[in-house]
Amino acid sequence: MNDLQSPTENPHLPVPPEGNRRSRHARVTSEAAFRALVEERLRNLEGQLTEVKTRLNGLLFFIAGTVIAQVLLRLFA
Repeated sequence: MNDLQSPTENPHLPVPPEGNRRSRHARVTSEAAFRALVEERLRNLEGQLTEVKTRLNGLLFFIAGTVIAQVLLRLFA
């Protein structure tokens, strides 16, 4: 899942300028925080999607059961 490459591994990525270590450290820290936030949101979204799938599946089985019950009632009643 970690598809990140450094500028030396991928020549299409810009090379960060050598300079103030604090600004570079702050940028790395903010990037890590952003990635953690995105990862947490994705996990939350996956959980919600699973819940929606479960509810939809239950609703479809309920509708199918109702249709089968109506067909049986019309055939045997």
